[in-house]
Amino acid sequence: TKIIGRMGELVVERHVNYILAVEKRNDDFESVVMEHLRVNGAYWGLTTLDILGKIETVNIDEVVSWVMKCQHESGGFGGNIGHDAHVLYTLSAVQILALFDKMNVLDIDKVSNCILYHNEDGSFSGDMWGEVDTRFSYIAMCCLSLLRRLDMINVEKAVKYIVSCKNLDGGFGCTPGAESHAGQIFCCVGALAITGSLHHIDKDLLGWWLCERQVKSGGLNGRPEKLPDVCYSWWVLSSLTMIDRVHWIDKDKLVKFILDCQDTEKGGISDRPDDAVDVFHTYFGVAGLSLLEYPGLKAIDPAYALPVDVVNRIFLGR
Repeated sequence: TKIIGRMGELVVERHVNYILAVEKRNDDFESVVMEHLRVNGAYWGLTTLDILGKIETVNIDEVVSWVMKCQHESGGFGGNIGHDAHVLYTLSAVQILALFDKMNVLDIDKVSNCILYHNEDGSFSGDMWGEVDTRFSYIAMCCLSLLRRLDMINVEKAVKYIVSCKNLDGGFGCTPGAESHAGQIFCCVGALAITGSLHHIDKDLLGWWLCERQVKSGGLNGRPEKLPDVCYSWWVLSSLTMIDRVHWIDKDKLVKFILDCQDTEKGGISDRPDDAVDVFHTYFGVAGLSLLEYPGLKAIDPAYALPVDVVNRIFLGR
């Protein structure tokens, strides 16, 4: 394809080796910093491997048994063994089990019940301490949907709360009146997509705000006047995909920006060219390339942030 001819290529094998090395290490600075969110890191790394078509490089039983050790008696999951449960880690745990087709190890009712920090106004809290954020709305709805338990909440109320966070620029914030931000927009658009409620969005207005996030280098930022960052290749692109406006950005320039952020020797992708790589940006870079239909990558579902074949297996049983 013309894309490849003009620029570097994705160094797939190096990225695979980088991810496998990160998952095994436990003594350096990065792993200490990541200690409390190992479950998130595992989800990012494993999903990347699956999109690259290399999931068989991992020992599935080992991963599943470790994930299950992060579960609390409450039913929710912590970021690591012995850590407090939170919906953030619960979703990652469910997504990891979905990747491996191991959802059957879960007590679905128990997990679903722990997600129900559902407030009167339709908002969600992340844990028993009660912080409210549209991220938690997305996480709860995505998680319950994957567990096929969306009927446990008042979906109409949950949708109404998300719509109340919509701004005049077409975007969404973390609570009503908060400024639009690409990460929150993904959460709100994703939750609306999962519940079949995308008609609440002004797609042209939001699409315009999102495509304005592309800067000269081809990368995307999260808000006006900010630097581009590879992770927005996911937050912005998946939102544009869900509202059918991806063609409003320059795809080739974005592909080039993501590829320029690779460490072509040791593997991994960074937030911007020449910065240090990490597993978070490696995942969002590869997931972004998947949405851009980069050759050789598995398709990823923009709402569930899992490969399309995994989502089809859950909902269509195939």
